[in-house]
Amino acid sequence: MKKFKFSLETVLSYKQQILESLQTEHAAIIAEVHNQEELLENLKNSYYAYSEEYRNRSAEGIAITDALAYQANLRAREREIKAETEHLAELRKQEEAKRMEVVEAKKDTSSIEKLREKKLNTYNIAIAKGEEQFIEEFVSSRRSVAAGI
Repeated sequence: MKKFKFSLETVLSYKQQILESLQTEHAAIIAEVHNQEELLENLKNSYYAYSEEYRNRSAEGIAITDALAYQANLRAREREIKAETEHLAELRKQEEAKRMEVVEAKKDTSSIEKLREKKLNTYNIAIAKGEEQFIEEFVSSRRSVAAGI
């Protein structure tokens, strides 16, 4: 009997390539999110350390120009933290959108894979029936030959 051939094999292959590509893109965005979270955490820690330094120096008494410089630097760091927080939110939106694309691609691929499995199962059943019929014919012809001798 002929070998199993799934008519949608090229479509399945294409869908799997798309899925793998989307998964790679999703992983890259997740890595970006983690990097951004780490950057934001470092910025916050730096801000808190600088703020603590300013409080300690203020308690000891510092020149007004130094105090203004500290305050200006703290405001600049706050703006940077705000900007990086907004960037992190945007990256998370991108990650969510890409995750949804991966889910949809996985659904498409799974439906074709299930169809392939169903067709393969039907093929295997047909092969088994064909082999069974061949064996029955073989046994029948052997009996006929044995009875005729």
